[in-house]
Amino acid sequence: MIKPFSLQPLVHLAQQQNDAATKKLGQLNKQHQTAQQKLDALQQYRKDYQLKFQEEARHGMAPTDMKNFQDFIARLDQAIQQQTAVIEKAKAGVQSGRTELMDTTRKMKSFDTLAQRHFEAEKKQEAKSEQRIQDEFTGRFAARRAAEKDGDK
Repeated sequence: MIKPFSLQPLVHLAQQQNDAATKKLGQLNKQHQTAQQKLDALQQYRKDYQLKFQEEARHGMAPTDMKNFQDFIARLDQAIQQQTAVIEKAKAGVQSGRTELMDTTRKMKSFDTLAQRHFEAEKKQEAKSEQRIQDEFTGRFAARRAAEKDGDK
């Protein structure tokens, strides 16, 4: 009978950690994607607003309107800078998540390898034991036949 692998709780824990790291990386990727979409939207909005400003300026505008456009564009530029910082932070988080996933995957594979070796060794041991029993049975059977032949003489 095959003995259970004594490190099975660690194998299970490594699998749970790997699953958690995979889920975390997925969330980090989603956060990065969302942040990038926000940046893209801000940049497009700034571009559109800049075009609107240029169009208005061609037709002439009051100095206060010009100042309002410029102030708003400056606020958009600040928002773009802040969102760029958010994206950089998200990129770092994704990279950290990838590293964590690689580490947990390596650990899980190591434990899986140990478990596989354990089961292979147990199977070999079981096969040897069965062969020993079979050899013993065959030996006893041959000894009985030999004894019966000697008794018949």
